[in-house]
Amino acid sequence: MTHNKALPIMVQGTHSDAGKSVIATALCRIFAQDGFRTAPFKSQNMSLNSYITHDGKEIGRAQGVQAEAAEIVATTDMNPILIKPTRDDEAQIVVHGKPLKNMKAFSYRNDYYETAKDIIEKSYQNLASSFERIVIEGAGSPAEVNLNDRELVNMRVANMADAPVLLVGDIDKGGVFASLVGTLQLLSPQDRDRVVGVIINKFRGDLALLEPGLSWFEEYTGKPVLGVIPYINDLLIDAEDSLSIGNYSLHKNKDKELDIAVISFPRISNFTDIDPIKFEQDSHVRFVEKANQLEQPDVIILPGSKNTIDDLMYIREKGLEQEIIRAHQNGAVVFGICGGYQMLGETIEDPYQVESKINCAEGLKLIPIHTTLTREKTTVRSAGTLHLAGEKANVTGYEIHMGNTTHLSSLHSLIQLNNREDGSKNVSETCMGTYLHGIFHNDHFRWLFLNHIRKKKGLQPIGNRESYDDRQFNEYNRLAKHVRGAIDIKRLNQIIEQFPKRKRDHL
Repeated sequence: MTHNKALPIMVQGTHSDAGKSVIATALCRIFAQDGFRTAPFKSQNMSLNSYITHDGKEIGRAQGVQAEAAEIVATTDMNPILIKPTRDDEAQIVVHGKPLKNMKAFSYRNDYYETAKDIIEKSYQNLASSFERIVIEGAGSPAEVNLNDRELVNMRVANMADAPVLLVGDIDKGGVFASLVGTLQLLSPQDRDRVVGVIINKFRGDLALLEPGLSWFEEYTGKPVLGVIPYINDLLIDAEDSLSIGNYSLHKNKDKELDIAVISFPRISNFTDIDPIKFEQDSHVRFVEKANQLEQPDVIILPGSKNTIDDLMYIREKGLEQEIIRAHQNGAVVFGICGGYQMLGETIEDPYQVESKINCAEGLKLIPIHTTLTREKTTVRSAGTLHLAGEKANVTGYEIHMGNTTHLSSLHSLIQLNNREDGSKNVSETCMGTYLHGIFHNDHFRWLFLNHIRKKKGLQPIGNRESYDDRQFNEYNRLAKHVRGAIDIKRLNQIIEQFPKRKRDHL
């Protein structure tokens, strides 16, 4: 495959959650700062955290974030295939932002492989004709030998794009040298030669204590350590997948005035909706998986789900349903987003078994709504006006759902969109829900909501809170500065520019 003026660099990891997405985001920002027109690329993303492009298409959230860091508009070429697990053995395949169909893993690998490969190659060619730098992100590990014969996201993509590879290891989890050396040894000689250096991520402590290991590694493998990136605290960059939920607390923080409990279920999606609350000065966000963890929070949030009925069954089996209802009766405000909103109603029907093998299930019955899941997926950016606590807030966000929800009795809608209504709330404004992802990213609404909770607790409202958008924009710069301090970017640019010549010299 030939590319035009674009020079790629690929970021692969020794395992999932090694920090590939964050490092790729940093490189997008750094290259853009240095004057290169830069685009992210991930051929195939398995994630339940989505991003909606300006033309209403669905891609992995990480690539949307990376496009923002590069200060460009995200397109589906940046993530042409998105895989959204619905069950343990099945996933919805999203191609160029639109659902294709649900497929079993075996069928996808055997029946769709060549088609997917062609889609990926064409998308990369489109980017290569328009950008100077392409930051490619891999997935999982390139050393998954059971999958490598038909993989479409690591070394096969590196070869397709003729990209040099940075291999990232996470020292925070321990065993970083073993994981880096083991990964390199399991690669074929051709693929190993494509690795131009390694990055050790999430380092804490005295670098001098690590240096003997770095020297040993370079001598043993012949690969340079291009950087050791210190652990960065409270990074306001959206996470790619549910592994990052581990970064959230599971316990109350008595030093914070507001306790926000998020219900964590197996097919949780777009949980980054909660991130803006995490950084509010008076709020502590914790994820709850078990009934005895819920206690009596001020707010209970039910986030999105890729399999609403099965996740509803999960919280019912775990005893969380009774605890949510008890806490609500004792004063907790309940807020549902997308699948979480559907769970709040009387019933959820799935007549076509779009998500679940269960045709119909009773909801939590906290608000009188009924949801029917449909074959067609709504993916759209939306804007409207919301009324809460006697005040008005303009809100924007995005919708990703395969369901229609109707009110079963007189009920207030939560948001008035341009041409329709969205969501519901009870008269007392103690239970509410919406299909609008990103609802808490709206500063005015978030502040209004949190002060509404404060008032219920007898606390004074807080003014002059920090804008999330401003802080997030500054986070891209903070991340870029942090990574610049750990990696020799001048040397990395030389590697990127010289790599095609090195290949020619070997021929």
